[in-house]
This record gives sequence, structure tokens and C-alpha cells, in this order.
Amino acid sequence: MKSRRIHLMGASGSGVTTLGRALAGRLALPHHDSDDYFWLPTVPPYQTTRHAADRLRLMREMFLPRFDWVLSGSVTGWGDEFVPLFDLVVYVTTPRELRMQRLRAREAAHFGADAVAEGGWRHQETESFVEWASHYEAGDRKGRSLAKHEAWLAGLPCPVVRVDGSQPVAELVEQLCSDVAGLPG
Repeated sequence: MKSRRIHLMGASGSGVTTLGRALAGRLALPHHDSDDYFWLPTVPPYQTTRHAADRLRLMREMFLPRFDWVLSGSVTGWGDEFVPLFDLVVYVTTPRELRMQRLRAREAAHFGADAVAEGGWRHQETESFVEWASHYEAGDRKGRSLAKHEAWLAGLPCPVVRVDGSQPVAELVEQLCSDVAGLPG
């Protein structure tokens, strides 16, 4: 039986999760996001990382028994045991300025415009996050970087498709559906 295990990745704000959800919906596959495994559920979210052993156990339970799924987000450096499962990896690239706009809009939508505005309870965390994410291309901050992702992509045993995250999601989904249909199996 041909599997469809698709991983989408890219810089914060590149559109990985949005595209992953849309692709999963179009293909009628379950969608998962690496943040749901990486972070413990907290209020506000993204405050405490889950222990590596726990996140990997949860992912094994979810992904190993299933032939079809879409996983968005980065697993580089901590989820490498899942690499052999991937049938296709989609790397989403988006210009830095658009990524920063998206991140600010996402933070405002998630926490409220007043919360992320100057003087708001979430302002400093939002600014710190956007500042960190703005260094993806330079690679001079801890965590995700273009250089780390490129090195990881170069070692993958499955096909890698690169898409421009500034393009309309519907067009990207159609392109990726063709790529998925062309997978060996």
C-alpha cells in the first residue's frame, strides 16, 4: 500500500502550518503540527517545552501506525527518527518581510491586538519572538536557521519540493497534489 506521509517545513511565518492544513484538507489526510508535540499545553501557549522523550513517544504513537498524514513545522535536530517515514518533504520559503508581517498578524489574532501592542501584556514576548524569527536567514541565533534547514534537507532520503510561500495557498495545494500523485509506490 502506498503511503502519503508528508512533512512541510520552513521558517516561522513562512506559511507552513496554513499550507499543511490546506493540503491535508484537500487530500483528506489528518494534519498535525510539530508545535503540538514540542510544547506543553500552557496558557499562554509556547511557554514550556515538552521533554524530548515524551514528545517522541507521543509522535511514535501517532505516526508509526498510520500510512497517511501531513506534519507541518520543524522537527530538525529532535525528530530525526521520523525522517525514514517521510514520503515527501515540502520546504516553504517566504521573503523575510512577509514572514514578519505574518508573525505580527498571527500574534495579534492569537492574543489580541491590544495585548501585543506597546504596553500590552504580550508585547515584549511578541517583539522577542519576531526579533528571533527575523534572524532565520542570517543563522546567528539559536534554533531554526536557513543553513541548518538546507543541511538537513540535503541529507533526506525522500523527494524534497520547494515552494514559494508568498504564492496563493490554493495554487500551492494544487501543485503539491500533483507532486504527491507522482510519488513512487
